[in-house]
Amino acid sequence: MTRRLAGAEMKLKNEVRAELTGHIIPFWKNLRDDENGGYYGYVAFDLTVDKKYDKGCILNSRILWFFANAYLTLKDTSLLLEADHAYQFLKEACLDRENGGIYWSMTYDGQVSDPTKHTYNQAFAIYALSTYYEASKSEEALETAFSLFHRIETTCKDEYGYLESFTRDWRPESNEKLSENGLLADKTMNTLLHVLEAYTELYRVSRVKEVEIALKSILTQFKTRVYNEKERCLEVFFDTGMNTISDLYSYGHDIEASWLLDRAANLLDGSDIARETKAYTTEIAERIYDAALVNGSLNNECFRGKVDTTRVWWVQAEAMVGFYNCYEKTREEKYKGCTEQIWNYIKNHFIDKREGSEWFWDLSAEGKPVSGKPIVEPWKCPYHNGRMCMEMIRRIAE
Repeated sequence: MTRRLAGAEMKLKNEVRAELTGHIIPFWKNLRDDENGGYYGYVAFDLTVDKKYDKGCILNSRILWFFANAYLTLKDTSLLLEADHAYQFLKEACLDRENGGIYWSMTYDGQVSDPTKHTYNQAFAIYALSTYYEASKSEEALETAFSLFHRIETTCKDEYGYLESFTRDWRPESNEKLSENGLLADKTMNTLLHVLEAYTELYRVSRVKEVEIALKSILTQFKTRVYNEKERCLEVFFDTGMNTISDLYSYGHDIEASWLLDRAANLLDGSDIARETKAYTTEIAERIYDAALVNGSLNNECFRGKVDTTRVWWVQAEAMVGFYNCYEKTREEKYKGCTEQIWNYIKNHFIDKREGSEWFWDLSAEGKPVSGKPIVEPWKCPYHNGRMCMEMIRRIAE
């Protein structure tokens, strides 16, 4: 039995490596815009590339992170060149040199399209710049990451947590961009999670004390204000005082958070908050296994008691890492088994077999791409599926 499972794990590792190197990486390389910088911002469902579509700064940060991390994983120097290209666009176009911070989006030729400064967006730039620093040794990139860190810590916080959306000159504004389901949230678990993720990466490459202190503070906030101990899940939307305002459970964010919180805790190993975090993240993964895993894939979310059975690309990718992370912690075979089941579902349904495509955005409960959503747009990126591949390559031992 053990030998068969070990063989299955190596098969999984080899297959995700092949998907990364033979499919995902070539797809995104082909979207490089050598005329105007960065990468093209839109590929329709019919695979038409809109070369004049706006370039989302979140998308560019995620592409920068992807190529930098892929270089660190695979040691292919062509990937570092792609990261260099993404970095130049972020530095020259996305960064506001007058007011500080990263814009929300740029026109195709690098002019400001949406000047909103969102904490979520600053966090992804920190995440990307930190990894790019490790790959390139660019002190300029690290300095920029710290300037964004200090901006978040001095401007984007109040006594309860992290504020979300700001004008170009950093005046607070309403948070439509990260609200949904008819709600307007002052604060969100999603932004807090990705600030944590960004600070984890920044601390990993710098070991600066003030970042460690901020990390511990965010982990404490997750434990005391975001984690619902009774339901074994994370609350999603909050008012300004971090009181929950919705009955929404995001299965994808929960399973993603289960391993991102552990990653932060691992850097703070030995602290009380690290031990507390690792305990309840196991409970989150257990709850998602019980509540959301159906026929080898994950439902999307549950809102007011109604389950959304749509299969979403990033939810399946994060589930693979989250469940394998839980297996590494607990050594319970069911979590390794469901990781393999989800990969089989991805292979059979999510990976688009059409030449010049990548993964579908979403599928019906029957596994069909009926929505016609684009293959690339400001939120559809190589961050989730590419990261899953790289995480599995690292985690499955030879």
